Amino acid sequence: MKKIIVAIDGFSSNGKSTMAKSLAKQIGYVYIDSGAMYRAVTLYCIKCDLFENGRLDEQELHNRIKDIGIEFRLNDDTGMPDTYLNGENVESAIRGMDVSSKVSLVSAIPFVRYAMVASQQEMGKTKGIVMDGRDIGTVVFPGAEMKIFVTADPEIRARRRFDELRSKGDMETTFEEVLENLKSRDHLDQTRTESPLVKAEDAILLDNSYMTVDEQMQWLLEKFEQITTN
Repeated sequence: MKKIIVAIDGFSSNGKSTMAKSLAKQIGYVYIDSGAMYRAVTLYCIKCDLFENGRLDEQELHNRIKDIGIEFRLNDDTGMPDTYLNGENVESAIRGMDVSSKVSLVSAIPFVRYAMVASQQEMGKTKGIVMDGRDIGTVVFPGAEMKIFVTADPEIRARRRFDELRSKGDMETTFEEVLENLKSRDHLDQTRTESPLVKAEDAILLDNSYMTVDEQMQWLLEKFEQITTN
């Protein structure tokens, strides 16, 4: 069976990362979380105090961008890859609301996107990968053989994100804050000048508002088999 590139794009908090991880595991492909890469850059900015009064020192980030090393290492306990920033496991740290509230600002910066896209394209040279994000099927791998665009009702996505935060011990963030953050990120992602979030013309639309995890996986596996056996 030929190896291909699977590109999964879509809105935040629709479960596409979990979906992509599970699909990669099922088909024996390498999973790459492009969103985690932008989150890691955002965390770097926070750690280095590059934000002041809500504004990012873009010039200083530009000076340091080559010092930001991001890689994925397999977690033996979960069987899934964890994100490492300059050698430190930041898988949990990049999922917090502090990073979520700033990542769309960082990911909209052209030189940040250029650096991350170049790294992602290098990772995909041998194919056999599943990558999810906002512009994988439109910018990173426009020639990907399988493109999926995932969407879901905003309130359902906010509830999923809220439940995830609760499960990780965040008892302070309210549902209303999560919903507002999600709507703000949607707007920024869709209206940014550099690589806005849009559905590729040849992408297959998946609305998973009312689908179970098992139903999603069955749907993805069927699409994958159709593409790789034709």
